[in-house]
Amino acid sequence: MKQFMDDSFMISNETGLKLYNEYAKDMPIFDYHCHLSPQEIYEDKQFDDIADIFLGGDHYKWRYMRSCGIDEEYITGDKPAAEKFRAFCSALQYAIGNPLYHWTHLELSRYFGINETVNADNADRIREEANRVIAEKHITPSYLINASNIAALCTTDDPIDSLEYHKKIKEKGHVKALVLPAFRPDKLIRIEKPEFCDYVKQLLEVSGVAGRDFDALIEAAEKRVEFFHEAGCRISDHALDSVEYHDFTKEEAAAVFDKAMNGGELSADEIALYKTAVQTALAKKYTELGWAMQLHMGALRNNNTRMFEKLGADTGFDSVNDGQIAYPLSRLLDRMDRDGALPKTILYTLNPKDNYVLGTMLGNFQGSGIAGKIQFGSGWWFNDQRDGMKAQMKALANLGALHAFVGMLTDSRSFLSYTRHEYFRRILCDLLGEWVENGEFPADFDTLGKIVKGICFENAWKYFNVQ
Repeated sequence: MKQFMDDSFMISNETGLKLYNEYAKDMPIFDYHCHLSPQEIYEDKQFDDIADIFLGGDHYKWRYMRSCGIDEEYITGDKPAAEKFRAFCSALQYAIGNPLYHWTHLELSRYFGINETVNADNADRIREEANRVIAEKHITPSYLINASNIAALCTTDDPIDSLEYHKKIKEKGHVKALVLPAFRPDKLIRIEKPEFCDYVKQLLEVSGVAGRDFDALIEAAEKRVEFFHEAGCRISDHALDSVEYHDFTKEEAAAVFDKAMNGGELSADEIALYKTAVQTALAKKYTELGWAMQLHMGALRNNNTRMFEKLGADTGFDSVNDGQIAYPLSRLLDRMDRDGALPKTILYTLNPKDNYVLGTMLGNFQGSGIAGKIQFGSGWWFNDQRDGMKAQMKALANLGALHAFVGMLTDSRSFLSYTRHEYFRRILCDLLGEWVENGEFPADFDTLGKIVKGICFENAWKYFNVQ
């Protein structure tokens, strides 16, 4: 029997262990999509309590605690930190098969030197020791980033954001990694939302563009892309709650936009037409600047109305969607391609049923002298566990070029989440080692090492072309 979380944790073969220790383990991290707060990174306040780091904003853990029957006041409520941490540990003790069990123990081990297995009985002692380490080492956001071998990380930022904290982080110089913005234009695309008109007015004001027509909107959006580019941004991120496509002309898009701005009720076709037009216009600008575009698909958000009204979005009440994406995604990418406006693109699905949809979609639009120009994004959200990661990588290997894959991202709001890159790298090396030891690929460690290093870091660094 193997010991819990020993040196070969998550790795079942000698080849995989060699690949991890000699090629993957010490590679830098490019976390190209996360939800860390630039303001918190800049202010760099020392954490007060392990409970705040572990449970603050981490809806993965909140969701699990609710499933264990823990009352909300111990999750997002006003109970003292000690009681919240104790409640979490009492639940985690039984989390067999859940990646939270591994993530939490990796976090305790790598950042706090705590190698006990968590349970209700030792929760107070673990918290006391972790808090001692926090105080002794002055653990802050920059400490955790610097201790994690991060070369670059990309936050998630609205087009109207001033990016002031990104600039202040650079000036302060306390973070070794590049902290870059990523352009998240969901609010200017979601024309069906009640807040759309007010948002457009803010966008026009921030960008200094006169007028209220569709041309003004696109000009304002392009100006904000340029503003982000000057701040080092090289990546956009679109959350597609559903994948929609409709043929359009500029005049038709302008008419739909005017209708919305004047309070008119839009049909489903009009909404899809507008979204297609704006996404295509943005994609053209991304192409011009050499950006990569991320398209996240397959989430069904804010399912619990009562809890959404109480806690808001991103609090653990989202799930997998099962909409049809193949045809509209094909048409959307094809329209961008026909218009000379298809940038480097990463396609993510939250529903594993679409792994082969995306895995085959890539091959339709590759080229331009860029290895893996169209990427199948890593196992995301509910799929960032061993089975989900392996399924994604096997689909990509079966259908495309796994060696060109840009690898893992955290998609996290937690400063401790960088251990998930270790988790991913162990799973990657285990998978490659399995293929080698089964005689499915030669034990050519020169080639294997290049593949591992590429997927862990080098492919992303080259693909995103940060300066």
